[in-house]
Amino acid sequence: MDADNKLNRADLDLLQGPVVVEFGASWCGYCQAAQPIIAAALIQYPNINHIKIEDGRGERLGRTYAVKLWPTLIFLKDGIEISRLVRPTDNVMIKNALDALSS
Repeated sequence: MDADNKLNRADLDLLQGPVVVEFGASWCGYCQAAQPIIAAALIQYPNINHIKIEDGRGERLGRTYAVKLWPTLIFLKDGIEISRLVRPTDNVMIKNALDALSS
């Protein structure tokens, strides 16, 4: 999914169902390295929406979630944070969080 910087915190708080919000930046090496494992994990959960937020200087949305490192995955259910992963290194840890989110 393309980065969506038009959303604000109120929009995310109102989302219904399971959602993964990915904070990062296209030029970030950690984000680039994580893309294949994030995609591999998410493909098994087509019912979970994935929103990428291009984060950085002047962008406030990441700060409302206290994002300090990229990529950070925030797992929301009906707008409420269920869990988060910071700089995931394998798709098993993402899959475990997705399993918890989808149950």
